Amino acid sequence: MHRPLEGRSCGVLLHPTSLPGRHGVGDLGTEAYRFIEFLERAGQNLWQILPLGPAGPGNSPYDSRSAFAGNPLLISETWLVDRGLLDAEDLDDPGPSRDRADYDVAWERKAPLLRRAFARFCRVRAGELAQRFEHFQRHEAGWLDDFALFEALHDTHGPGSWIGWEPDLVRRDPAALRDAREQLCEEIRYHTFVQFVFDEQWRELRRYANDRGIRIVGDVPIYVSFDSADVWANQEIFQLDEAGQPTLVAGVPPDYFSVSGQLWGNPVYRWEVLEAREFSWWIDRFRRTLALTDLARVDHFRGFQAGWHVPAGELTAINGWWLEGPGATIFERMASVLGMLPIIAEDLGIITDEVTALRQRLGLPGMNVLQFAFGSGSDNKYLPHNFESNAVVYTGTHDNDTTAGWLKKLDEPTLAHVREYLGRSDDHLIWALIRLAYRSVARTVIVPAQDLLELDSEARMNTPGTVEGNWAWRALPGAFTAELAEKLAALARLYGREG
Repeated sequence: MHRPLEGRSCGVLLHPTSLPGRHGVGDLGTEAYRFIEFLERAGQNLWQILPLGPAGPGNSPYDSRSAFAGNPLLISETWLVDRGLLDAEDLDDPGPSRDRADYDVAWERKAPLLRRAFARFCRVRAGELAQRFEHFQRHEAGWLDDFALFEALHDTHGPGSWIGWEPDLVRRDPAALRDAREQLCEEIRYHTFVQFVFDEQWRELRRYANDRGIRIVGDVPIYVSFDSADVWANQEIFQLDEAGQPTLVAGVPPDYFSVSGQLWGNPVYRWEVLEAREFSWWIDRFRRTLALTDLARVDHFRGFQAGWHVPAGELTAINGWWLEGPGATIFERMASVLGMLPIIAEDLGIITDEVTALRQRLGLPGMNVLQFAFGSGSDNKYLPHNFESNAVVYTGTHDNDTTAGWLKKLDEPTLAHVREYLGRSDDHLIWALIRLAYRSVARTVIVPAQDLLELDSEARMNTPGTVEGNWAWRALPGAFTAELAEKLAALARLYGREG
């Protein structure tokens, strides 16, 4: 069922938007290739990213307009110049690189460039690139046709979700869809072109990584955004009323991250409908994910055993209940079609014996986070002496504070526990924790880039339960130095994790 990682491995967690550069957010251009070269020098064999889809409100990659599409903001402008779709003169100087992403500025700059590139592409309509475009359209039509139409309709209707469109479009009346495709054919072709360009760039970057022994770890959120092509085009597989509004939404009850729980607001699935269709939508989703990445971290794995469902309209996630999911059935069906699944199960939060039994039955590695290990007894499952080998260990995740920020906020007893466990009385604890992860029995270790750079809380990627100020951290140019690479490579060699 599960295709395990071979041998001991190590990697770095860094989303492409956090790469350095002068274009508002990181992209798939030069700095991405430099980062892969850094990983190779550092003896790493994994690059973990967050979801690649077009980000929704708050710029969250977990609130995307599509579970299949790529984020246009990640498209490299220089790639367009190299392919003759833009002139070098089209690229004005955007100013110095900063340590915070500015999505609005990035989009104001990139949108007209993409339009210009599309116009030139339409004028030429010849050559190998045009042939690949036609192939891409045919090969990805299963999700691409609906997504491109969804984006074109969004452009036409302006702000607001699809639920506010004309009723016949909301209901996806065939005649209304046919008319929309005819009226918006050029806009649809533009969005198809943008996805083609993303796909071309990403596949080139992934090949560059794979050729250097670096595998990409993708991310599959269990739920999708309500205002997405996925929900609009597949309303019958979600818990929606006759008007298309969600009746139940997803979240988690109060836990480590939030005393009122986390109310995500995503529509939840009609698992019985999906099962009757042999989970075809999920099979298509994983097929696309594994066409773009080498492994997939399944976010909120516990939702496949049972998910926390909250009535639509609640202000917090407190008043909800657990509803049973499809369990092993969905993974067995996907494996029967797609083959052995290279999956990491994100099993953090409220994890019951049933969730653990499901993960173990499927043979999936779980996640151990060192920031959860201290301040309790020796039986804490996140302490390395309790690890199983089929696991991925992190110092922290994108939802945690940086390790430097976490250490500063610890109470004295917990900090004393950290020092005692590490056998250190000094303040050099970040790299001691990284070393602890590397020498553990866990088959895989992944460290957020912010911890490698020893950055404080201002570099935190996300604070669960909040909307403002997330997803904005960026590394500065030159951050990933030769000295840092050698320091990491030494750990990889010492503990048998070198690629």
